[in-house]
Amino acid sequence: MRVILIDDEENALDILEILLHEIGNVTVVGRFTNPVQALEALEALQADAVFLDIQMPGMMGMEAARRIKTILPHTEIVFTTAYSEYAVEAFEIQSVDYLLKPFTKERLRNTVSRCMKAISGKIHRKSEDKAGTFVQCFGGFQIQTANGVLPWKTNKEKELCAFLIHHVGHQVDAAMIINSIWPESELDKARTYLYTCISYLRKSFQANNVNLKVNKVGKGYVIDTSSMESDVAEFLSIVEKAASNEALDEKQYERLNVLHIGEYLQGCDFDWAMWKREELKSKYIQTLRIAYNYFMKCGNALLAADSLRHVLEVSPDSEKDGRDLIQLYIHTDKRNEALKIFRQLDHAVRVNLGVDLEEETVRLYKSFA
Repeated sequence: MRVILIDDEENALDILEILLHEIGNVTVVGRFTNPVQALEALEALQADAVFLDIQMPGMMGMEAARRIKTILPHTEIVFTTAYSEYAVEAFEIQSVDYLLKPFTKERLRNTVSRCMKAISGKIHRKSEDKAGTFVQCFGGFQIQTANGVLPWKTNKEKELCAFLIHHVGHQVDAAMIINSIWPESELDKARTYLYTCISYLRKSFQANNVNLKVNKVGKGYVIDTSSMESDVAEFLSIVEKAASNEALDEKQYERLNVLHIGEYLQGCDFDWAMWKREELKSKYIQTLRIAYNYFMKCGNALLAADSLRHVLEVSPDSEKDGRDLIQLYIHTDKRNEALKIFRQLDHAVRVNLGVDLEEETVRLYKSFA
């Protein structure tokens, strides 16, 4: 998520930027103490969200928010203020959140999550307008329809739908479905559960005008997704292009990170999804490394660093990527950021792997500490 920070106090900007960096999945593309200058740069920066103080000299935050919405209507607004009396007006402007100073990191994390969901929802709605059905697998599992999110009668109905989409384009034997979703049930009962869930799925699709069909083929089932769009399909398209061209432009890079809002089927507790979750995670990391190399060649240190920060968010004990990021920060005179990455890397390696850092990492640290 790309954000702009606007506050007339430099110290407040520093604190907010540090907290956002620690939360992750956020790139600060601009910070301003003057709201007029921020408005002038708004179109060029193309931020997804703006964190905006209310009490500022020259232009009040409310007026700045209205102008931001006029210039970029889909940009999310988050107010950061020490005054609670503006909450109603902020709601009228359709801000995504209202943060009362001083706020905690956990409170800010909730705000970032709200922004990400709002941004993701807009992306999915655009896809719905085009195709009618959008399947989200990153960060959870849900099906977006023209009428909203598809409801589930039971958790097993949801899991069966996810399982069939997981095997999209392939016929899946009933026995394989039963072994994956009802492994501990008696065979006769499991068959009944399967037939019931298939019936639920078909009725749900029909009742909600979802252009998906579950077809019986041989001894199993296949889901027809010819009229469906999904985050995984678009993600893989970007990944394949990046691997083929050894390049990833800024727009593709931003899209990649917007799509990857969490792990594949995150929080669903589907054991059968583990191998694909790891596969997609690996592809994401490989593509971020391609982005890093490409942005370094282009002289874009900001996005190069952002690429490696995303790698460390999903693979915090990756020492090679950590060293590259530390070296980039040293080269751009950001010693404090380099120290912060080293400490995070040291903690992650000790906790996740239970070992000490590699000698090369320690030597790098000694060279600038």
